[in-house]
Amino acid sequence: MQKSEQKLPWEHPKSQDEDPKAIELVKKIINNPSYKLAQEDRDFIYGNDTRGIRLELDYLKAELKMREYGIEHTIVVFGSARIVERKTALKRVSDIQKMVEKEPEDRELLRELQVAKRMVQKSIYYDDARRFGQLVGRSGKGVEDCKITLATGGGPGIMEAANRGAYDVGAKTIGLNIKLPHEQYPNPYITPDLCFQFYYFAIRKLHLLQKAKALVVYPGGFGTLDELFETLTLIQTRKSENIPVVLVGKNYWQKAINFDFLKDEGVITPSDTDIFKFADNANEAWEYILLWHKERGDPLF
Repeated sequence: MQKSEQKLPWEHPKSQDEDPKAIELVKKIINNPSYKLAQEDRDFIYGNDTRGIRLELDYLKAELKMREYGIEHTIVVFGSARIVERKTALKRVSDIQKMVEKEPEDRELLRELQVAKRMVQKSIYYDDARRFGQLVGRSGKGVEDCKITLATGGGPGIMEAANRGAYDVGAKTIGLNIKLPHEQYPNPYITPDLCFQFYYFAIRKLHLLQKAKALVVYPGGFGTLDELFETLTLIQTRKSENIPVVLVGKNYWQKAINFDFLKDEGVITPSDTDIFKFADNANEAWEYILLWHKERGDPLF
């Protein structure tokens, strides 16, 4: 028997024969934002009242992907986005030097030249962070073992170097980028499936620390200091598990932050400086992290 092709009652609007205004009224309803599916209504999704849902989604996307890869813990590396590899730093000096030769009295150019020269000196940290990434990448049962994976903020500079080190040895590596008003790119050495872009700084920070088994901090500026002090505060107040925090580049950090002054002034306790340790290089930092966990009966591997 041939099936009837007659439309069901809800598959067509009310007939104009029944009410001349029916079609016009239905169009007004359908075109109203309230009639949109919730997930297709941008004004609704991005409103203040749905911020909690957006926070949850911002968190959940990265969390589910890391679970898929079997990532239980991370070794997190922070550091300046402005510290580049030596050849790039040297080219910057050369470019500025040429401009200075044309305008030798330009004070701003002279200042930039001095900064560029200091960046050449700091390029040793790029090389060292890259070595640290290699150490983490080779750890565990091999490069395919993602139980403990290196993670960074996903940007250039020290972050790039650490991701690059893991990439060098064929290991997976995580990048946690943040959406900013100006265009930015992740560094090219992050595993594509493990490169995430967050809208909320809070969720990004949560992911950086939630799985962390260690934090290694290379010289940096505001962003690096923000992450460092937030971590120290969470450990100090016991809101976060105690983990090894290693500051690589003792000379830099002792000039940047006078911890002894804070201790002498009584605004931190003497034991607060036990939360972190200075290290001179990647090998020293990695050996300390392994020993720290072993001594507490919680070996990483």
